[in-house]
Amino acid sequence: MEEHLRKFLELASDGAEARGRSEFALIRSQTAVIQQNTGLTTEAGALKENIKKNRYRDILPYDQSRVRLTLSAKECESDYINASFVQGAIENKLYIATQGPLKHTTGDFWRMVWQYQVKVIVMACRERENGKKKCECYWPDRAATALFGSFAVSNLNESFPNEEVVVRNLSVTYEDETRTVSQFQYTAWPDHGIPCTSSGILELMEMAHKVQGDSTAPIVIHCSAGCGRTGVICTVDYVNDLLKTKRISDDFNIMEVVLEIRSQRPSAVQTKEQYQFVYHIVAQMFEKTLLSSHDTYQNLTEIRQSRCGDVNSVKKREHQTTSSKTSDLQTRSKPAVKPRTSFPRAQNMNDTYAVVNKARQRPVSSFAVHHYDNADVGTASPAATAVYSTVKPKNRVRGSAPQLDVPVSDRAGAAANHWNGPSPSAEGDGDYEFVAGVFRTQSSTKPPICPGKKPSASTSSSEENYEYVAEPVRRMASQEGGMGFNCRVKKPKGPRDPPPEWSRAER
Repeated sequence: MEEHLRKFLELASDGAEARGRSEFALIRSQTAVIQQNTGLTTEAGALKENIKKNRYRDILPYDQSRVRLTLSAKECESDYINASFVQGAIENKLYIATQGPLKHTTGDFWRMVWQYQVKVIVMACRERENGKKKCECYWPDRAATALFGSFAVSNLNESFPNEEVVVRNLSVTYEDETRTVSQFQYTAWPDHGIPCTSSGILELMEMAHKVQGDSTAPIVIHCSAGCGRTGVICTVDYVNDLLKTKRISDDFNIMEVVLEIRSQRPSAVQTKEQYQFVYHIVAQMFEKTLLSSHDTYQNLTEIRQSRCGDVNSVKKREHQTTSSKTSDLQTRSKPAVKPRTSFPRAQNMNDTYAVVNKARQRPVSSFAVHHYDNADVGTASPAATAVYSTVKPKNRVRGSAPQLDVPVSDRAGAAANHWNGPSPSAEGDGDYEFVAGVFRTQSSTKPPICPGKKPSASTSSSEENYEYVAEPVRRMASQEGGMGFNCRVKKPKGPRDPPPEWSRAER
């Protein structure tokens, strides 16, 4: 069988899109031939009293495979529901492919579930999609109970094993008997489309089979119409059973499986994209089976050697890389500058608004990542130790500032324009050395000061707390023979207000 699996994988990878397109066109033409040759009819669904029970008028169950309701059939009740039996790959395995219930057919839906002792319901749609009702909610809210016809349904609990699946444990009571039914809803499948990945479908069916166990009761599978997405799940599970029972032969063909299911449920696997998606999922299942086989493991490893190397060595390298990254993260998380116990008292800080550290000589590329004192702790590891420290500002007389040649601002940009983070602690004020210099920020209510002009008389009082730059500091860290300061100063992107901690008096 392994040789047959490899053969399929080679065919699936060789012009898969063109093959899927041509085979799906053949499926559509062969469906009409099968209906005519086998005499398939849809008379029950077309009856006047049953038309209102169909969500879509062109999707009617075949009379030869439709589900008939006999439970509590009263004179006013019909045996009709838009649902079809689909034979699985195993003799005693059945699916019930059905539409999403309508508001007035939820009672019939639970009649069907109870009559055939269903344990698992697979729902492949949302209640509403693209603003349209796709399925009536036939279960109550969590920890609530609701009546649907003669059935009392309680939602015991809901769980979310992943972002795509919702699992509900429902308690159903009819007369004096209570049963438990598990519903698995897949929420990431768009109507007439395909999911982004196939792993979610496989995981969904794996969870459903664990609950189903050895029970021979049918598994109810539905979407909105009960044909497109429902047909995909039936086909995938059908092939999965063939795989488990080692019945994949040399003439295995997905097209024949789809035609077999279409002979029982109309329009199963409704679009070309859905048919190609079936190919993709089946190929993934076959590849997983080959990888888990002990006999072919070595051969597959050699085939993939040039692409990914030995699996054990890859895992070992990943472990080493992870350990290296962890060690590197711990190293870089330590302060790059040795903490000081106090500020240097010999320096005159009266004329200083902010301080820029002088870093060691490093390549220019080392300043690609910056960490400022107004950034949240732990957001990034600093590549350099350029930070601003809190100092005592000097008051000035209005209009006495010298002219500026270059407007000055902090390179932190928009992140520093609005101070929303926590104020720096007092213990962090003494962690870095200082270099005297003067900086100024623009008022949040005033336009930037143009070079060569003094501030107007309408300058707000809040600006009087900050100094102008007497001699503009230019970026020299990247220039040959520069002083090595981390001067990241350029034209401001917008008005800025300094943090309140910058106005705290130095002690």
